[in-house]
Amino acid sequence: MRIFSGIQPTGAKHLGNYIGAIRQWAAAQDDSLFCIVDLHSISVAYDPEDLRESTYSLAALLVACGLDPERCILFVQSHNPDHAQGNWLLSSVSSFGELRRMTQFKDKADQQEFVSVALFEYPVLQAADILLHQTEGVPVGEDQRQHVELTRNIAERFNARYGETFVVPEVLTPKLGAKIGDLQEPAKKMSTTGGTAQGTVLLLDEPDTIRKKVRSAVTDSGREVRRGPGKEGIENLISIMSVATGDDFDAVEARYDGKGYGDFKSDVAEAVIELVRPIQARYEELRSDPAELQRLLAVGAEKARASSGPTLDTMYGRMGFTRP
Repeated sequence: MRIFSGIQPTGAKHLGNYIGAIRQWAAAQDDSLFCIVDLHSISVAYDPEDLRESTYSLAALLVACGLDPERCILFVQSHNPDHAQGNWLLSSVSSFGELRRMTQFKDKADQQEFVSVALFEYPVLQAADILLHQTEGVPVGEDQRQHVELTRNIAERFNARYGETFVVPEVLTPKLGAKIGDLQEPAKKMSTTGGTAQGTVLLLDEPDTIRKKVRSAVTDSGREVRRGPGKEGIENLISIMSVATGDDFDAVEARYDGKGYGDFKSDVAEAVIELVRPIQARYEELRSDPAELQRLLAVGAEKARASSGPTLDTMYGRMGFTRP
Protein backbone atom coordinates (compact mmCIF):
# COMPACT_ATOMS: atom_id res chain seq x y z
CA MET A 1 0.00 0.00 0.00
CA ARG A 2 1.34 3.42 -0.98
CA ILE A 3 1.25 5.71 2.06
CA PHE A 4 1.40 9.51 2.21
CA SER A 5 2.25 11.42 5.39
CA GLY A 6 2.74 15.16 5.72
CA ILE A 7 4.50 17.03 8.52
CA GLN A 8 4.67 20.78 9.06
CA PRO A 9 8.14 22.27 9.52
CA THR A 10 6.98 24.66 12.24
CA GLY A 11 7.52 23.64 15.86
CA ALA A 12 10.50 21.77 17.29
CA LYS A 13 10.12 18.00 17.10
CA HIS A 14 10.15 16.08 20.35
CA LEU A 15 10.43 12.60 21.78
CA GLY A 16 6.70 12.01 21.40
CA ASN A 17 6.88 12.79 17.65
CA TYR A 18 9.73 10.33 17.24
CA ILE A 19 8.22 7.49 19.25
CA GLY A 20 4.66 7.98 18.04
CA ALA A 21 5.30 8.46 14.33
CA ILE A 22 8.74 9.15 12.86
CA ARG A 23 10.41 5.88 13.84
CA GLN A 24 7.39 4.00 12.39
CA TRP A 25 7.85 5.92 9.14
CA ALA A 26 11.50 4.89 8.99
CA ALA A 27 10.62 1.24 9.62
CA ALA A 28 8.13 1.06 6.73
CA GLN A 29 9.34 3.69 4.29
CA ASP A 30 9.70 1.82 0.98
CA ASP A 31 7.38 3.25 -1.72
CA SER A 32 5.93 5.69 0.80
CA LEU A 33 5.86 9.48 0.60
CA PHE A 34 6.83 11.88 3.37
CA CYS A 35 6.21 15.54 2.64
CA ILE A 36 7.43 18.58 4.56
CA VAL A 37 4.31 20.68 4.00
CA ASP A 38 5.80 24.17 3.97
CA LEU A 39 2.98 25.56 1.79
CA HIS A 40 0.50 24.67 4.52
CA SER A 41 2.59 26.64 7.02
CA ILE A 42 1.82 29.99 5.40
CA SER A 43 -1.94 29.68 6.05
CA VAL A 44 -1.34 31.45 9.40
CA ALA A 45 1.00 34.26 10.42
CA TYR A 46 4.66 33.21 10.19
CA ASP A 47 8.21 34.54 9.88
CA PRO A 48 9.83 33.84 6.48
CA GLU A 49 13.31 33.27 7.87
CA ASP A 50 11.94 30.92 10.54
CA LEU A 51 10.12 28.95 7.84
CA ARG A 52 13.28 28.62 5.75
CA GLU A 53 15.38 27.52 8.72
CA SER A 54 12.78 25.13 10.12
CA THR A 55 12.27 23.49 6.72
CA TYR A 56 15.96 22.66 6.39
CA SER A 57 16.15 21.62 10.03
CA LEU A 58 13.18 19.26 9.74
CA ALA A 59 14.56 17.72 6.54
CA ALA A 60 17.87 17.04 8.27
CA LEU A 61 16.13 15.66 11.33
CA LEU A 62 13.93 13.27 9.34
CA VAL A 63 16.97 11.89 7.53
CA ALA A 64 18.80 11.64 10.85
CA CYS A 65 15.86 9.64 12.23
CA GLY A 66 16.24 7.09 9.46
CA LEU A 67 14.24 8.28 6.44
CA ASP A 68 16.31 7.58 3.33
CA PRO A 69 15.49 9.64 0.20
CA GLU A 70 16.89 6.79 -1.89
CA ARG A 71 14.28 4.37 -0.47
CA CYS A 72 11.24 6.58 0.06
CA ILE A 73 10.05 9.85 -1.45
CA LEU A 74 11.02 12.51 1.08
CA PHE A 75 10.46 15.99 -0.28
CA VAL A 76 9.57 19.58 0.47
CA GLN A 77 6.09 20.45 -0.75
CA SER A 78 7.07 23.73 -2.44
CA HIS A 79 9.82 21.94 -4.38
CA ASN A 80 7.11 20.24 -6.41
CA PRO A 81 4.91 22.85 -8.14
CA ASP A 82 2.44 20.14 -9.13
CA HIS A 83 0.89 20.42 -5.66
CA ALA A 84 -0.04 24.09 -6.05
CA GLN A 85 -1.44 23.44 -9.53
CA GLY A 86 -3.37 20.41 -8.32
CA ASN A 87 -4.79 22.50 -5.50
CA TRP A 88 -6.28 25.00 -7.97
CA LEU A 89 -7.74 22.32 -10.22
CA LEU A 90 -9.29 20.46 -7.29
CA SER A 91 -10.76 23.66 -5.88
CA SER A 92 -13.20 23.55 -8.80
CA VAL A 93 -14.69 20.31 -7.46
CA SER A 94 -14.66 21.39 -3.80
CA SER A 95 -17.63 23.22 -2.34
CA PHE A 96 -17.70 26.27 -0.10
CA GLY A 97 -20.06 24.46 2.26
CA GLU A 98 -17.69 21.51 2.69
CA LEU A 99 -14.75 23.72 3.55
CA ARG A 100 -16.81 25.89 5.89
CA ARG A 101 -17.72 22.78 7.91
CA MET A 102 -14.11 21.80 8.57
CA THR A 103 -13.66 21.73 12.34
CA GLN A 104 -9.99 22.73 12.27
CA PHE A 105 -10.77 25.79 10.16
CA LYS A 106 -13.48 26.93 12.57
CA ASP A 107 -11.25 26.36 15.60
CA LYS A 108 -8.26 28.21 14.13
CA ALA A 109 -10.37 31.01 12.65
CA ASP A 110 -11.85 31.73 16.08
CA GLN A 111 -8.34 32.31 17.43
CA GLN A 112 -7.25 34.88 14.82
CA GLU A 113 -8.18 38.38 13.78
CA PHE A 114 -7.00 37.84 10.21
CA VAL A 115 -8.29 34.64 8.61
CA SER A 116 -6.57 33.88 5.30
CA VAL A 117 -8.13 32.22 2.29
CA ALA A 118 -5.21 29.79 2.51
CA LEU A 119 -6.45 28.61 5.91
CA PHE A 120 -9.92 28.11 4.46
CA GLU A 121 -8.63 26.16 1.45
CA TYR A 122 -5.99 24.23 3.38
CA PRO A 123 -7.90 20.90 3.01
CA VAL A 124 -7.99 21.22 -0.80
CA LEU A 125 -4.20 21.55 -0.94
CA GLN A 126 -4.02 18.56 1.39
CA ALA A 127 -6.23 16.64 -1.04
CA ALA A 128 -3.87 17.54 -3.89
CA ASP A 129 -0.91 16.34 -1.80
CA ILE A 130 -2.56 12.96 -1.40
CA LEU A 131 -4.33 12.41 -4.73
CA LEU A 132 -1.54 13.49 -7.09
CA HIS A 133 0.55 10.52 -5.96
CA GLN A 134 -2.22 7.91 -6.27
CA THR A 135 -1.98 7.36 -2.54
CA GLU A 136 -3.73 4.25 -1.27
CA GLY A 137 -3.67 4.97 2.46
CA VAL A 138 -3.29 8.02 4.70
CA PRO A 139 -2.44 7.40 8.37
CA VAL A 140 -3.94 10.20 10.46
CA GLY A 141 -5.06 10.99 13.96
CA GLU A 142 -8.62 11.98 14.72
CA ASP A 143 -7.79 15.68 14.25
CA GLN A 144 -7.09 15.09 10.53
CA ARG A 145 -9.68 12.39 9.76
CA GLN A 146 -12.24 14.94 8.54
CA HIS A 147 -9.74 16.32 6.03
CA VAL A 148 -9.00 12.89 4.57
CA GLU A 149 -12.71 12.12 4.34
CA LEU A 150 -13.05 15.34 2.33
CA THR A 151 -10.17 14.17 0.12
CA ARG A 152 -12.13 10.98 -0.59
CA ASN A 153 -15.21 13.05 -1.50
CA ILE A 154 -13.18 15.27 -3.84
CA ALA A 155 -11.61 12.24 -5.54
CA GLU A 156 -14.96 10.55 -6.06
CA ARG A 157 -16.53 13.76 -7.42
CA PHE A 158 -13.64 14.34 -9.83
CA ASN A 159 -13.74 10.72 -10.99
CA ALA A 160 -17.51 10.91 -11.57
CA ARG A 161 -17.28 14.20 -13.48
CA TYR A 162 -14.14 13.64 -15.58
CA GLY A 163 -13.50 9.88 -15.57
CA GLU A 164 -11.52 7.58 -13.31
CA THR A 165 -8.40 9.56 -12.42
CA PHE A 166 -7.62 9.08 -8.74
CA VAL A 167 -7.25 6.23 -6.34
CA VAL A 168 -9.70 6.93 -3.51
CA PRO A 169 -7.43 6.62 -0.45
CA GLU A 170 -8.29 4.78 2.71
CA VAL A 171 -8.25 6.54 6.07
CA LEU A 172 -5.80 4.54 8.17
CA THR A 173 -5.66 4.43 11.93
CA PRO A 174 -1.91 4.19 12.45
CA LYS A 175 -0.40 1.71 14.84
CA LEU A 176 1.40 4.34 16.85
CA GLY A 177 4.19 3.70 19.24
CA ALA A 178 3.81 4.10 22.96
CA LYS A 179 1.79 7.19 23.81
CA ILE A 180 4.21 9.63 25.40
CA GLY A 181 2.83 12.14 27.85
CA ASP A 182 4.12 15.49 29.03
CA LEU A 183 6.61 14.90 31.85
CA GLN A 184 4.95 17.60 33.96
CA GLU A 185 1.36 16.75 33.03
CA PRO A 186 1.46 13.06 32.06
CA ALA A 187 -2.28 12.88 31.36
CA LYS A 188 -1.64 15.18 28.36
CA LYS A 189 0.38 14.16 25.33
CA MET A 190 3.86 15.63 24.89
CA SER A 191 3.54 18.70 22.67
CA THR A 192 5.41 21.90 21.81
CA THR A 193 2.13 23.81 21.55
CA GLY A 194 -0.24 22.37 24.14
CA GLY A 195 2.30 21.02 26.63
CA THR A 196 4.81 22.43 29.09
CA ALA A 197 8.35 23.44 28.16
CA GLN A 198 9.86 21.50 31.07
CA GLY A 199 7.76 18.44 30.25
CA THR A 200 8.67 18.26 26.56
CA VAL A 201 11.92 16.51 25.63
CA LEU A 202 13.09 17.85 22.28
CA LEU A 203 15.06 15.55 20.00
CA LEU A 204 17.82 18.15 19.84
CA ASP A 205 17.97 18.93 23.58
CA GLU A 206 21.43 18.88 25.17
CA PRO A 207 22.15 15.92 27.49
CA ASP A 208 22.06 18.07 30.63
CA THR A 209 18.71 19.53 29.56
CA ILE A 210 17.30 16.03 29.09
CA ARG A 211 18.58 15.01 32.53
CA LYS A 212 16.93 18.00 34.19
CA LYS A 213 13.61 17.45 32.43
CA VAL A 214 13.43 13.73 33.20
CA ARG A 215 14.58 14.08 36.82
CA SER A 216 11.92 16.74 37.43
CA ALA A 217 9.16 14.57 35.89
CA VAL A 218 5.98 14.44 37.96
CA THR A 219 5.39 11.02 39.52
CA ASP A 220 3.43 10.20 42.70
CA SER A 221 3.99 9.79 46.42
CA GLY A 222 4.93 6.10 46.19
CA ARG A 223 8.24 4.40 45.46
CA GLU A 224 7.34 1.41 43.27
CA VAL A 225 8.33 1.53 39.61
CA ARG A 226 5.12 -0.12 38.52
CA ARG A 227 2.07 0.68 36.38
CA GLY A 228 -1.28 1.18 38.04
CA PRO A 229 -4.08 3.59 38.93
CA GLY A 230 -2.82 7.02 39.89
CA LYS A 231 0.67 6.28 38.55
CA GLU A 232 0.39 8.04 35.16
CA GLY A 233 3.78 9.72 35.62
CA ILE A 234 5.61 6.47 36.29
CA GLU A 235 3.75 4.70 33.48
CA ASN A 236 4.90 7.44 31.12
CA LEU A 237 8.53 6.99 32.17
CA ILE A 238 8.23 3.20 31.85
CA SER A 239 6.95 3.68 28.28
CA ILE A 240 9.89 5.93 27.46
CA MET A 241 12.35 3.48 29.03
CA SER A 242 10.81 0.59 27.10
CA VAL A 243 11.28 2.36 23.77
CA ALA A 244 14.77 3.58 24.57
CA THR A 245 16.06 0.16 25.68
CA GLY A 246 13.89 -2.24 23.69
CA ASP A 247 12.70 -3.98 26.88
CA ASP A 248 9.01 -4.61 27.44
CA PHE A 249 7.13 -3.00 30.32
CA ASP A 250 7.34 -6.07 32.56
CA ALA A 251 11.11 -6.28 32.13
CA VAL A 252 11.49 -2.62 33.06
CA GLU A 253 9.39 -3.08 36.19
CA ALA A 254 11.32 -6.22 37.20
CA ARG A 255 14.67 -4.47 36.81
CA TYR A 256 13.65 -1.71 39.22
CA ASP A 257 11.84 -3.89 41.74
CA GLY A 258 12.73 -2.55 45.17
CA LYS A 259 14.49 0.54 43.80
CA GLY A 260 13.26 4.11 44.20
CA TYR A 261 12.21 6.72 41.71
CA GLY A 262 15.52 8.59 41.84
CA ASP A 263 17.59 5.78 40.35
CA PHE A 264 14.87 5.03 37.80
CA LYS A 265 14.62 8.63 36.59
CA SER A 266 18.39 8.90 36.25
CA ASP A 267 18.49 5.74 34.16
CA VAL A 268 15.57 6.90 31.99
CA ALA A 269 17.41 10.14 31.29
CA GLU A 270 20.60 8.32 30.28
CA ALA A 271 18.63 5.91 28.08
CA VAL A 272 16.96 8.83 26.27
CA ILE A 273 20.32 10.54 25.81
CA GLU A 274 21.70 7.36 24.20
CA LEU A 275 18.59 7.03 22.04
CA VAL A 276 18.92 10.52 20.55
CA ARG A 277 22.74 10.64 20.43
CA PRO A 278 23.08 9.13 16.92
CA ILE A 279 20.12 11.20 15.70
CA GLN A 280 21.75 14.39 16.93
CA ALA A 281 25.12 13.41 15.45
CA ARG A 282 23.66 12.75 12.01
CA TYR A 283 21.57 15.92 12.22
CA GLU A 284 24.63 18.06 12.98
CA GLU A 285 26.50 16.39 10.15
CA LEU A 286 23.78 17.28 7.67
CA ARG A 287 23.29 20.83 8.94
CA SER A 288 27.01 21.46 8.60
CA ASP A 289 26.95 20.18 5.00
CA PRO A 290 24.34 22.25 3.15
CA ALA A 291 25.38 20.78 -0.21
CA GLU A 292 24.59 17.22 0.90
CA LEU A 293 21.27 18.27 2.41
CA GLN A 294 20.37 20.09 -0.80
CA ARG A 295 21.35 16.99 -2.78
CA LEU A 296 19.07 14.77 -0.73
CA LEU A 297 16.20 17.22 -1.11
CA ALA A 298 16.82 17.40 -4.86
CA VAL A 299 16.62 13.60 -5.05
CA GLY A 300 13.31 13.74 -3.22
CA ALA A 301 11.94 16.55 -5.37
CA GLU A 302 12.80 14.73 -8.59
CA LYS A 303 11.13 11.54 -7.38
CA ALA A 304 8.08 13.49 -6.19
CA ARG A 305 7.65 15.23 -9.55
CA ALA A 306 8.00 11.92 -11.36
CA SER A 307 5.28 10.53 -9.10
CA SER A 308 2.80 13.42 -9.40
CA GLY A 309 3.45 14.59 -12.98
CA PRO A 310 1.48 11.91 -14.84
CA THR A 311 -1.56 12.43 -12.63
CA LEU A 312 -1.46 16.21 -13.10
CA ASP A 313 -1.19 15.81 -16.88
CA THR A 314 -4.19 13.47 -16.83
CA MET A 315 -6.16 16.01 -14.78
CA TYR A 316 -5.44 18.81 -17.27
CA GLY A 317 -6.35 16.62 -20.23
CA ARG A 318 -9.61 15.35 -18.80
CA MET A 319 -10.65 18.82 -17.67
CA GLY A 320 -10.31 20.10 -21.26
CA PHE A 321 -7.13 22.14 -21.09
CA THR A 322 -4.75 22.49 -24.02
CA ARG A 323 -1.16 21.55 -23.21
CA PRO A 324 2.03 23.27 -24.41
